[in-house]
Amino acid sequence: MSELKHIISLRIENSIRNAVQATASRFYVRESDIYRFAINYMLKRFKCLHEDDFSGSDLLPLMLDIREELIGSLSLKKHQLFNILNGNNVHPDKFVAMSDIELLLTPQHLVKQRLQKIDDSPQSDVDTETWLKQYLLEKYQSPSLQDSSDTQTQSSN
Repeated sequence: MSELKHIISLRIENSIRNAVQATASRFYVRESDIYRFAINYMLKRFKCLHEDDFSGSDLLPLMLDIREELIGSLSLKKHQLFNILNGNNVHPDKFVAMSDIELLLTPQHLVKQRLQKIDDSPQSDVDTETWLKQYLLEKYQSPSLQDSSDTQTQSSN
């Protein structure tokens, strides 16, 4: 049995459409196939947002991975991200502080300055994103953040 399909309208910049068309051409598929692929890919990555068990610090690895998109594409505000992370009756052990939510939404060039003010163990030998992940890992002691940090360390070696 096939699901009912809907036609949607979407506004995108010319540069994005050109990139989609070039990708479709390279894959020998229709432009609409690339849009469907992109939506399905994104929904799979965000699957944890549909599970009530995932809340608070459980969602930090995802938010760290999409940090630039949160700032640029989605233009999320701190209260919106607070509700995404802490809105589902989060367990007190998983609660993410507003100051750390603000840190997630802070532009790259300002994160280092903020971390220097709040982190007791300054890290001058690592890049800012790694320092941010380490800071949040230490503060929230999240195993999934540890896995993410280990994977990044291994891939950079």
